[in-house]
Amino acid sequence: MSSDTISATLLQPPGAGLPAFELAWLKIYFRCICAVSSRNAAMHRFKREAEKILSLARTVSATEGTVPVLIDRISGIEDSSRYWSVYMVLDHLRIVNEGMTQIIDDLSHDRPFAQEVRIQDVKPHVASSSETVDRFMQSVTNYEATIDRLGTLGHRVRHPHPWFGPMTAHDWHCLAGIHHWVHRRQIERVKQGLEAVGVGG
Repeated sequence: MSSDTISATLLQPPGAGLPAFELAWLKIYFRCICAVSSRNAAMHRFKREAEKILSLARTVSATEGTVPVLIDRISGIEDSSRYWSVYMVLDHLRIVNEGMTQIIDDLSHDRPFAQEVRIQDVKPHVASSSETVDRFMQSVTNYEATIDRLGTLGHRVRHPHPWFGPMTAHDWHCLAGIHHWVHRRQIERVKQGLEAVGVGG
């Protein structure tokens, strides 16, 4: 599908969530990942996917990166997130990386995180530009530095995720890499859409 086949207003509103069956199996998958992943393994996943995301983002021009493309929904994203540009995806990742960095820092110091996490609050800016690439890179650097500084991540204090429930700092760390993976797949589909209508290449 191309971006001109539907208006973004026809999509479900931000925060509508995932289909019940998909969310049920994602919860099981996520808890399994948390159980078997070490701190270093989770960091490797986060960094590996960040590198792939940056590589993809650098293959689009400054103009191409601003063009929203309607894609078929993939597992792990809401309906409202199907009509984003490459730079919008990076802006979303930047917002989430910054939030997770603070959550993990607080929980690892046995401090409750004061703010409710809501999916609708981490949607990207529609006017995201090429500057978002550098901002995303900085969020990755800051995240890595925080995890390295913390050492052992906290397992006592929890903060709820709207889809996965109460989570420890280790759980949030595991989610960070999975989140990159989900949206790297989204960027790949956005690029395919750009190429299909002759915008990218």
